[in-house]
Amino acid sequence: NVLFHIVDKIRRKYRKEVPILVRMDAAFFDEELFKTCEGLNIGYLCGGKLYDNVRQAAEEAEVWKTFTSSGNRDIWQYTEFMSQQGTWKKARRTIYSRLIERDRQLCLLGVSLDSVIITNLGMGDAIDDQLRWSGEEHRIQAHSILGSYHRRGNDELANRALKNFGHEQLPFKKFNANAAWYYLMLLGNNLFEAFKEDVTAPVIPVTVYADTFRRQFLDTAAKLTRHAGKLIMKVPKASFERLQLDRLFKTCIQPLVPIW
Repeated sequence: NVLFHIVDKIRRKYRKEVPILVRMDAAFFDEELFKTCEGLNIGYLCGGKLYDNVRQAAEEAEVWKTFTSSGNRDIWQYTEFMSQQGTWKKARRTIYSRLIERDRQLCLLGVSLDSVIITNLGMGDAIDDQLRWSGEEHRIQAHSILGSYHRRGNDELANRALKNFGHEQLPFKKFNANAAWYYLMLLGNNLFEAFKEDVTAPVIPVTVYADTFRRQFLDTAAKLTRHAGKLIMKVPKASFERLQLDRLFKTCIQPLVPIW
């Protein structure tokens, strides 16, 4: 029901032919869910299970390639084939990967971490055409699928950032009051993210969370004084140079450029 609702809303409010990909861990390994995604013409990457027929197909595979995640020193080997479980109506694309090197240490095959991905990408479905039309054809390749699946945990970082900006427990007892508070917190977080992108990006990474931003930028000692009819903010020289406050101030007073 969630998939039907979200996919319908995206296509009505955004664009009908937009490609939609769903990343799922092995807890969602279910053919009914796969058929739902296929019926909605959306792509899916789902963690599979190491059934005997899957292991057997991997043992018989002759072509293996290597994969390394961006910013990660772990090295994987992967191969792909078609697999079909007993109750399935059809076979599906399966990407089998095994960890061969972790933190520059070799791993023994058979006792290291193996993983399986089930996907409908690259199977000639409508999602493949949508990706091509959007200039995202590379997402069909096995190497790209592995990279996307390994980064699935990043989807939770948006929730972590919002909790870090505000708080995890809402303050009121009534649902409507908490809903209003949550939306205000969400609006404030979006403005905060925009400020990082538009103003402080040259001196503070946009990936920092709110508490780090507060310590580095907001929690800076300063003194407001008046001189010759002007309001002057005085800060320590070290803070001024570290934050490049003159540069940030010029950025703040520049008018916004319309995007329409």
